[in-house]
Amino acid sequence: MATAPPSGGKPDPDLYKDQNDTWVDRSAPEWARPYLKMARVDRPIGTWLVLLPGWWGLALAASPGELPSAGLAAIFAVGAFAMRGAGCTVNDMWDRDIDAKVARTSQRPLASGRMTMGQATAFLGAQLSLALGCALPLSWETIGLGTASLAVVGLYPAMKRVTFMPQAVLGMAMNWGVLMGWCAVHGLDGIGAAVPLWAAGACWTMVYDTIYAHQDTTDDAKLGLGSTALLFGRERTKPVLSGFALAFAGLAEAAVVTQGLGWPAHAGIAAATGHMLWQVWSADFDDRWNLTNRFVSNQAVGAVVLAGLVAGRLLQPV
Repeated sequence: MATAPPSGGKPDPDLYKDQNDTWVDRSAPEWARPYLKMARVDRPIGTWLVLLPGWWGLALAASPGELPSAGLAAIFAVGAFAMRGAGCTVNDMWDRDIDAKVARTSQRPLASGRMTMGQATAFLGAQLSLALGCALPLSWETIGLGTASLAVVGLYPAMKRVTFMPQAVLGMAMNWGVLMGWCAVHGLDGIGAAVPLWAAGACWTMVYDTIYAHQDTTDDAKLGLGSTALLFGRERTKPVLSGFALAFAGLAEAAVVTQGLGWPAHAGIAAATGHMLWQVWSADFDDRWNLTNRFVSNQAVGAVVLAGLVAGRLLQPV
């Protein structure tokens, strides 16, 4: 179990004041702001990190010489937005008391008192209803697989209380779309072909979220919360995450080799791995902006992998 002495200080309200100066704070109707902030609509990187693995799955499942289905890609886009928002709501409901004591999260709607638990519960219902609406055109197998992901999404916030490896569960949840993408095209037939790419995505999440978690190590240690940033520590984080980056490469290669994709898929994996290693070795654990910028740059990592998978399928002999 993750244990540490209780918190003894208050969060610095100025350290993350930029989080309260986004387009939502400046332009959205006042009544809507807590809901938009809860869903992180002013921070779209999380939606991309959920969506891109889903598109990877669609690309891996595409037929040789063909593009992934545009219709399915659109459904996955709306579904990723809904599920990312729902995940944030669940996380904030679990962590509302803890968030109030952490500098980075103290101004979240529940932690700051701008939203009640009743409002959050109703909002979660609306988000899950939107996600269900997106899933209805899909096969029953895909709907079932998506429903199974809810258990993983709900489990993640609890993991930081009992283990130093919550990022492992987060990686499973964030990359569930790989499996759903395959299932949306082929059902459960041959879904094992997508498992290595799903595992590769989980390794990717381990890299970017461990880097990001180094912002919170002081607060997490005081509050008795676990993270891979605390588990690995400053000295071991970079070599350990380099290992996860290389594991990403090996697992992703296993997926594309098995499917016979063309050279662009290999090039995309190589470029993504190089970018991940750059993130790891250029990370400054004392610089919040350095860590945030590396986290946000993972949109490019996911996009490069996607481009390689799509082009690799297009160049594959029919």
